[in-house]
Amino acid sequence: MPYNVYVIELDKEVMKSKKFRERNPNMNTRRTCYYVGQTSHDPETRFNQHRDGYKSNSFVKRYGKGLVWRKFKKYNPIKTREEAEYIEQMLTDKLRRKGHGVWSN
Repeated sequence: MPYNVYVIELDKEVMKSKKFRERNPNMNTRRTCYYVGQTSHDPETRFNQHRDGYKSNSFVKRYGKGLVWRKFKKYNPIKTREEAEYIEQMLTDKLRRKGHGVWSN
């Protein structure tokens, strides 16, 4: 079963969340905020599941604006869950280093 990583843009309103700010102490408030995840579904299906409340991350359900394909498309499909989890963390770290606020599980 192939896996996919995906990146969702979050509305800047997410920065009002203390929990989000605590996870991103070095974020530049002028930069875009993201959610990074991995799934066995295609990214569009997984985004819709978040929006519909199925196994949803609360930040995506409330603030999710849409998939940012240019941030993740080149990594998919991924052969193993372990590799997908590794790439998810790598993308999270990369975006944070650039000053973005990022939520990832």
